[in-house]
Amino acid sequence: MYIPAHFAEQNTEALRTLIKAYPLGTWVVPDEIGLTINHVPFLLDTDHNQLLGHVARANPVWKATNKTAAVVFQGPQGYISPSWYPSKHEHHRAVPTWNYAVAHVHGTFEVIQDREWLLSHITQLSNEHEANKIQPWHISHAPHEYIDKMVSAIVGIRVHIERIEGKFKLSQNRSKADLLGVLAGLNASQSNNKASLAAFMQTLNPQP
Repeated sequence: MYIPAHFAEQNTEALRTLIKAYPLGTWVVPDEIGLTINHVPFLLDTDHNQLLGHVARANPVWKATNKTAAVVFQGPQGYISPSWYPSKHEHHRAVPTWNYAVAHVHGTFEVIQDREWLLSHITQLSNEHEANKIQPWHISHAPHEYIDKMVSAIVGIRVHIERIEGKFKLSQNRSKADLLGVLAGLNASQSNNKASLAAFMQTLNPQP
């Protein structure tokens, strides 16, 4: 990934926060004809520096002989209009751009077929995403034989993280006035995606 120095995100905690907030990873594995690409919700295990997920047993990706893996996590993103920059109205030397935040995980993966591990994994995954529900669903709510059938139809994936690249292109190369203009423009857009981008930018730069 091309990462200019002013957009490089090297804060490990910031990258972990992005992965946890946007856990659907684009999982890329080499194959005989090029690349196999799948989209998998992962859990980040910071204690062991791993990503944990699962795929359908019918998906041949888990049989890949090359265990090299890359997983792309896409955070908030959106179009940035030059009209939001106060500096544009002074000299008109401004063009549109796109703001985004991504984390690229590189490593190797292994396949897990142990039933108890899979059961624990899907329980943890569902518990995490049900935690903010008024009436959270729990795996015990489904019939035991049905869960057994579902578990037998998946295989676990453990990605051993070797390195993480982060690129947060969030107008940090602009002046304070232009950055404030971008935040105002995003917040006024009445788009949930752009509001999420503005909130993410403000989390990283609470008082630009």
